[in-house]
Amino acid sequence: MDRPDPQYIEWLLNQSMLANARKLASRYAGQGRFWRNPYAEARPRAASALASVWFTAYPAAIVTREGESVLATLGDPELWRCLSIIGVQGVHTGPMKEAGGIRDGVKTPTVDGNFDRISFDIDPSFGTQEEFVAMSRMAAAYNAIVIDDIIPAHTGKGADFRLAEMFHDDYPGLYHMVEIPEEDWELLPEIPEGRRAANLSPAAVDALKSKGHIVGQLRRVIFFEPGVKETDWSATDVIVGVDGVARRWVYLHYFKEGQPSLNWLDPSFAAPQMIVGDALHSLDVLGARGLRLDANGFLGVEVRHDETAWSEGHPLSLVGNQLIAGMVRKAGGFSFQELNLTVDDIADMSKGGADLSYDFITRPGYHHALLTGTTEFLRLMHHIMHEFEIDPASLIHALQNHDELTLELVHFWTKHANDTFTFEGQAWPGALLREHLRDILYQRLTGDSAPYNQRFVANGVACTTISVITAALGIRNLGEIGPEQRQLIQRIHLLLVMYNAYQPGVFALSGWDMVGALPLEMDEVAELVAEGDTRWIERGAYDLVDVNPGASHSSAALPKARMLYGPLNQQLEDPNSFASQLKHLLAVRQSYGLFAARQVAVPDVQNPALMVMVHELPDGRGLQVTALNFGPDPLEETVVLDHAETGPVVDMLNGRIYGDLPDSGELFIRLGGYEGQSLRIVGDVPTI
Repeated sequence: MDRPDPQYIEWLLNQSMLANARKLASRYAGQGRFWRNPYAEARPRAASALASVWFTAYPAAIVTREGESVLATLGDPELWRCLSIIGVQGVHTGPMKEAGGIRDGVKTPTVDGNFDRISFDIDPSFGTQEEFVAMSRMAAAYNAIVIDDIIPAHTGKGADFRLAEMFHDDYPGLYHMVEIPEEDWELLPEIPEGRRAANLSPAAVDALKSKGHIVGQLRRVIFFEPGVKETDWSATDVIVGVDGVARRWVYLHYFKEGQPSLNWLDPSFAAPQMIVGDALHSLDVLGARGLRLDANGFLGVEVRHDETAWSEGHPLSLVGNQLIAGMVRKAGGFSFQELNLTVDDIADMSKGGADLSYDFITRPGYHHALLTGTTEFLRLMHHIMHEFEIDPASLIHALQNHDELTLELVHFWTKHANDTFTFEGQAWPGALLREHLRDILYQRLTGDSAPYNQRFVANGVACTTISVITAALGIRNLGEIGPEQRQLIQRIHLLLVMYNAYQPGVFALSGWDMVGALPLEMDEVAELVAEGDTRWIERGAYDLVDVNPGASHSSAALPKARMLYGPLNQQLEDPNSFASQLKHLLAVRQSYGLFAARQVAVPDVQNPALMVMVHELPDGRGLQVTALNFGPDPLEETVVLDHAETGPVVDMLNGRIYGDLPDSGELFIRLGGYEGQSLRIVGDVPTI
């Protein structure tokens, strides 16, 4: 076998993210701008003050005009007019840079929705760098910001991985990849024809660990699929390096085979250089103000000789996140993280790390409340959150996103599997409580109860917000939704908006939420779901402002989802539409600064369907109470507000006054089925 062609190596180096990050870094030496901003500590409230309502886009799902790019559509003035009217202050674009791989000099498609990045360049299928900058400027014209992505834990199999395979310079240090001696190749799997790598069996991983080559199996296998991904390790075929030596490598990938994991503690420190370069490119070249740190809980892995490797909660992840988030704050931006870990791990990683965290803590709780009509589990998660001193203002409370509805309930599975939790009147070890809750959620959300939703491997359920609601209502056939059911679905959807938006922190909703998208049929995305990735049913195409009414697919060829609500510009002409009522809810939230409030209590209640959250509004504006009925029946209950000052009780949504709160602090709540209420207790106003 011949050595690689030097011209091919040169071409790969021009494509390399690491090489381009090193070039970019040279521009920053000695600049005073990096000492103008505090950076050591997370600043969640500063981030939410900048933008507390986000539209989370999914580029592949966006319907465009004929011949127009996704980025041009996201920069459309009519779209921003509608978003601004509704109250959106930021757009999270989702990953828009080139992704996938390179094979024999040819670029190959993404294997995970552009979360397998291979370049700092914008993916040509979404538009150009100039269009991204123009979108950032259009957002700024409407007093909004753009939030981009970096992916600290892995790349795709692009130029950087190919250079690492070929043993070029320090590139192998980018990844958790290990050269296996030829005498141990017998432990490695045969590579199927047409492929370049194969997943290792658990037995093979154990054998390689016993020989001291790798750290062994991890505690959980994300995207586990029998016969496809049984461990987090894969082996390459024989690769001839630039030095003429033939090698076989074993590499770690927390996610898919095409997403090799980065090594954050290698003597080259190549991975931190590359990721910081990517972050600065997004902030300083593209004009983003914030960045999502995707999969940033997986930056450290360490051998444990008598058990599975130590990864989740590893201190190296804390250090890595502090480096990234500190650099972003130094450059004048902010960051947020999507961490589906234990609550204590999320708390630890927030200290000096990303400014905001995705609310995976209470998200399963509010879905459980809707599906069961009882808020006990939701209240339990709030209490756990307070136990670990997580401020709700540091969280992004969201409706649907691009991923599955996660039901991993990691907090009860790993560190706290043997801890005791009280639920439904009895004591449960964490592991048993997790299985009990998962059984209920899977039963209500999938199978005969809701055949349009699909399980997503062992992680959760592929669904839209609307199809969670239809499952809760016992609707089995989405084609038979009538006007009365549509109205009830919208009512519940707005209840979920209130849960997420009427507490401190950032509120986020997707394009699928805005148009009321239903999931696609499996056969509509048969090729995309062929290997078990059922999430594609929830990623149907949507047209936010009716730019292409005749389109049946997005520019990325995703079929258009059926919409219950329709485009935003049409909805805003109807005062009873979802978008118009969303606009009202968000206007009230903004006017009282509820995003900046402080949560002071989540009281226990008598009615199982009732959820109450009590907040202290900023600037001495009084006490605010969010009361939500997750059940179909009307309810009445008196809740005692400890230490509340007497004063008028005002309905913030309609201005109605209910009299004064008595000295006893007893607040009377009356709610219709699936109704929410926001009450303000004004309290005594001091005379000056």
